[in-house]
Amino acid sequence: MRFIPLFAMLVLACTAHAQFPARAIKIVVPYAAGGLPDTMTRAVTPKLGEALGQPVVVENMGGAGGISGVTEVARAQPDGYTLLVADVGQIAINPHLFSKLPYAPLKDLASVSLIGTSPLYLVAHPSVPVNTLQELVAYAKANPGKLNYGSSGIGSIHHLATEALKAGFGIDLVHVPYKGTGQSVPALLGGQVALLYSALPSIAGHLKDGKVKILAISSAKRAAQTPDVPTVAESGIPGYDYVAEIGLLAPAGTPREIIQRLAGEVAKVVKQPDVVQRFTQLGIDPVGSTPQEYAALNKADYEKYARLVKASGAKID
Repeated sequence: MRFIPLFAMLVLACTAHAQFPARAIKIVVPYAAGGLPDTMTRAVTPKLGEALGQPVVVENMGGAGGISGVTEVARAQPDGYTLLVADVGQIAINPHLFSKLPYAPLKDLASVSLIGTSPLYLVAHPSVPVNTLQELVAYAKANPGKLNYGSSGIGSIHHLATEALKAGFGIDLVHVPYKGTGQSVPALLGGQVALLYSALPSIAGHLKDGKVKILAISSAKRAAQTPDVPTVAESGIPGYDYVAEIGLLAPAGTPREIIQRLAGEVAKVVKQPDVVQRFTQLGIDPVGSTPQEYAALNKADYEKYARLVKASGAKID
């Protein structure tokens, strides 16, 4: 008789999984509206909701560098109804940047699917007398400490990718941190900083006007949108690869069947023609990975950025 309640619980659990989702799903974006993770999420959620047969709502939870939103999901019920969209900052950088975090990403979150990746473009103000990355390196070596660069803040991917660039080429650039690209890009346009890493949408309009010059791209391979822009890797730092990786995660302990269901639907949605078109406009490469692939990537990123944060000396608290 003791086994009947347990059997009944298992049956109920399996039934619940089979019926998932039975109500609306909430996806937390730990940033203010309008940024790349938020824009990507809102491009995907309507079709994801259609595929799942339930509404998928987006909740922006900016503040504390995104930590509040991630913590909210990490502590949520592991039932698939509260999910997270995050990038490498939350998963692989913050754990090494802060001495204490209220969550441990590889322990408290379960990887669902990598939605897409977005490379960064190294751009220069027109006043900088260089037109290629090689010319920049030569100029920086001849003028150590003369050039500065902006970033979206200490420990941001823009900051760390530039620090990796400095180390790889042995050049001296002065860091000027800002609070997001909403501040750093105008600083570049105004000439307050000479260089900047930025996603394509933030600088595309200014390229046409000649207000910025593209020198290189941060991804391992050239981008289809900008095939003439060389990579940093091919320009002198083999293995250089720092891109925004935006993915879907769930609280640890979420049933495997639910995670697999979500991952499968995400993989289908990001390959739909209109979503691909929207992503292409934003400079995003759609991916739609398996949970296992995304988990392996997160683990590798965690280790990669641990080394880079330590080498850069970046610390927030």
